[in-house]
Amino acid sequence: MGFKSDIEIAREAKKLSIQDIGARLDIPQEHLLPYGHDKAKVSQEFINSVQGKDNGKLILVTAINPTPAGEGKTTTTVGLGDGLNKIGKRAAICIREASLGPCFGMKGGAAGGGFAQVVPMEEMNLHFTGDFHAITSAHNLLSAMIDNHIYWGNSLEIDQRRVTWRRVMDMNDRALRDVVTSLGGVSNGYPRQTGFDITVASEVMAILCLATSLNDLQNRLGNIIVAYRRDKTPVFCRDIKADGAMTVLLKDAMQPNLVQTLENNPAFVHGGPFANIAHGCNSVMATATALKIADYVVTEAGFGADLGAEKFMNIKCRKTGLSPSVVVLVATIRAMKMNGGIAKKDLGLENIDAVKAGCPNLGRHIENVKSFGVPVVVAINHFVTDTSAEVQTVKEYVSELGSEAILCQHWEKGSQGIVELASRVAEIADAEMANFSPIYKDDISLFEKIEIVAKRIYRADAVLADAKTRNQLKEWEAAGYGTLPVCMAKTQYSFTTDPNLRGAPDGHSVPIREVRLSAGAGFVVVICGEIMTMPGLPSIPASEGIMLNDLGYIEGLF
Repeated sequence: MGFKSDIEIAREAKKLSIQDIGARLDIPQEHLLPYGHDKAKVSQEFINSVQGKDNGKLILVTAINPTPAGEGKTTTTVGLGDGLNKIGKRAAICIREASLGPCFGMKGGAAGGGFAQVVPMEEMNLHFTGDFHAITSAHNLLSAMIDNHIYWGNSLEIDQRRVTWRRVMDMNDRALRDVVTSLGGVSNGYPRQTGFDITVASEVMAILCLATSLNDLQNRLGNIIVAYRRDKTPVFCRDIKADGAMTVLLKDAMQPNLVQTLENNPAFVHGGPFANIAHGCNSVMATATALKIADYVVTEAGFGADLGAEKFMNIKCRKTGLSPSVVVLVATIRAMKMNGGIAKKDLGLENIDAVKAGCPNLGRHIENVKSFGVPVVVAINHFVTDTSAEVQTVKEYVSELGSEAILCQHWEKGSQGIVELASRVAEIADAEMANFSPIYKDDISLFEKIEIVAKRIYRADAVLADAKTRNQLKEWEAAGYGTLPVCMAKTQYSFTTDPNLRGAPDGHSVPIREVRLSAGAGFVVVICGEIMTMPGLPSIPASEGIMLNDLGYIEGLF
């Protein structure tokens, strides 16, 4: 019997009304703002009303470095939420919204998989409730107002060579990385070189995901540095007088979205910064609200633990007071073998030696996460080709590091396949074993923070930065931004900046190509190696296989 596709499984889901899902978390109907029958936004009034309650336990799901073999971090996040509910716990999940760019490029979807999915799967992977469009519009409104200000006399004396605010769109389009605007004559403004980033890399996205209220949102938007004058003094978004209108555009987008899993458990899906080019976590509003109304909240951070989990701990938790009780680190036998040097076409064959050779990547992530003072459990996301000997090899390796690995079959069996992990995670969370702390202090220099992440998390020997970059960091420190955390933009495929270098390499260096100050979001973006903040499409984009069939159903999302 063949397996059904993710979209076929999602289409057969017996969904409850969103009011019924809200009732499981005691959210009154009047505080659910419905988008159809199966998704809704949670009102700001309700969010405000639960602020005095105690927090539940926060569980972070992260993973090893991604490989073409697949890891299944979101699938495990969803499955674990279902598993906790299966064993009688009051649990919710919090994940990010899907960006259109990778859905039509590489991934084809981002709602979990198999029998551990969030539904409505098609809508979540496409326009959903319009949050990303609102972010794109707010960002580009500011872009338009900057150029308009310069056109109408430039009373702020902006140096057109030092306009740092680019434009964004929610699509992978390498042709827009570097552009010249305002060509065509005097009436079109003053030509200048600029470019586009993908929406998930926008500082507005980061701000929406870190803001705690509409007032906080507008204040952060106002703090965005959009340009500099000839004397290098900054020009802020509030100087352009765009922060109010941007807040209006983002008013509804600020409210978390509530949907459900295939097993009708509550899921908050809100915000979506990538972890390789941004901070990689869903919104603080969603996570903080879920913690007030659920006893256990399972959330994820993007890509491997060297990116998403590091930023979750050093940025999101630092800025909000959140603290994870336990971390679940997702790995697969197939990925271990690929890290051990086996080609994708040979991953279905048993190979104990390759599993052993690939385990150091997993081991390094375990050590890194433990350095934040949080206990780690490994979830072995099961594939049908895994053998018991291979699984046992990973379990023994993890045990030697003082953690434990648990085989999970949620993709195939839903919550029933992840009960063992759910029970153990709840036990560890309830035991309050975590002693969480970020790995660097606020009051050290920005370059020292970069070095700590590069050396302690990536295991690099050195950070390579030219005098221009080092001086820029010192200028920001002198301007009062030295206490900000750093947000590393780096390839997700390796601990190094070389995406082809798998395993657990050391003795490498981390070259910094550029640094960007996100004064509104509250961090400094450090762009390393060849990473791009506007991805391109692959040679055969997923969009070639996405279409409507004869029945009017969407095909090709997965």
